[in-house]
Amino acid sequence: MNKRTFLKSLALMSASPSVLWSRLEARNKDFAHISPQQLAAREEFWLEVRRDYRLRPDYINLESGYYCMMPEEIVERYTQHIRDVNFLHSRYMRTVQFPNKKRVHSKLAELADCAPEQLVVTRNTTESLDTIIGGFPWQAGDEAVMAAQDYGSMLDMFAQQAQKHGIKNTIVQIPNHPESDDEIVNLYAQAISPKTRLLMVCHMVNITGQILPIQKITQMAHQKGVEVMVDGAHAFGQIAFSLRDLACDYYGASLHKWLSAPLGAGLLYVKKNKIAQIWPRFAEGGLEEDDLHRLNHTGTHPVATDLTILDAIQYYRMLGIERKEARLRYLQQYWTAQVRDLPHITLNTPQDPKRHCAIGNVGVKGMPPRQLMDTLFEKYQIWTVAIDRPGVQGVRVTPNVYTSLEELDAFVKALQEIKG
Repeated sequence: MNKRTFLKSLALMSASPSVLWSRLEARNKDFAHISPQQLAAREEFWLEVRRDYRLRPDYINLESGYYCMMPEEIVERYTQHIRDVNFLHSRYMRTVQFPNKKRVHSKLAELADCAPEQLVVTRNTTESLDTIIGGFPWQAGDEAVMAAQDYGSMLDMFAQQAQKHGIKNTIVQIPNHPESDDEIVNLYAQAISPKTRLLMVCHMVNITGQILPIQKITQMAHQKGVEVMVDGAHAFGQIAFSLRDLACDYYGASLHKWLSAPLGAGLLYVKKNKIAQIWPRFAEGGLEEDDLHRLNHTGTHPVATDLTILDAIQYYRMLGIERKEARLRYLQQYWTAQVRDLPHITLNTPQDPKRHCAIGNVGVKGMPPRQLMDTLFEKYQIWTVAIDRPGVQGVRVTPNVYTSLEELDAFVKALQEIKG
């Protein structure tokens, strides 16, 4: 086998058609005439999707927020990629490891609507955004703006920069039920001072599911000379959007969440003209200052994950990006509509369908979040996660495409019965 043939075989390894892809194609053909919004309520379609997953029979999983399980076919492909890389060992690592990474970057860039050279694969959102926070050219007296509802790891990293560089962190409190986009934009605008250099904002708040008006916030911040970093951990793979439209300077996401890639996969996007100013966490020699890979050197890591990202993207596209988003919105609205007006219930997620997708947060008045979480699991066999943060006390509820209405009915029944 000559080198060209060898490299081609490596690039295509484990890419053979599967039973799942055939089933997906058949489903798409059968339901192609139905709009995503109409299909969201067609249980026969989504019960077929449920067959793609291996689900526990002893409890109901309503906690996809930590990470989203992979369909069984993706698990099999991941396993095969591990075997293939192990079989080819160092020859794979020294020949097509990096061309395959470029393929992944290219496919992710297509999905995100950005240039491939502006995006790299990381291990998670924390690594992506902490790379920016820690590598930003801070000077003593600089200021940063963020929200109390932002992810703890990033808030901790900003606190570390305050100790290291003498910067000031201004923290705002996002209302759970804003009346308009302007209310959110003005909240951040009022926190900006002439010394503010960086604003961090969640695309989708991880503890409540609220979708924030990123494009408007970015436009406002840029008019004030402030760069914008977006935490897209839960948005990527859950809602359709374009990074070109958002126009932010930095964007991080976790691909093991709503794209359903293997654990330990994320992405970092940086505008081309911002790359050179960021100081890398680990040294990488021989690259130009505006080469994003300069910020992405982490040593050897599991390359089978990179290959499986391609499979996850294929599944996501074949399922249907708009279909998935419409179904997730439908599921959230299905259960929240039934409990929103109950006197003992507090919903921490906006009612406006434009401001949420799959994620919801619900509390029972007079009951600590952890007690509610434990009661749901121990008495009703429903798995959620407790959230006890400023302004948000409840459990986060994250159904997925495999969640049935029967399972949500059981959850609603439990909330009707539980009293604080």
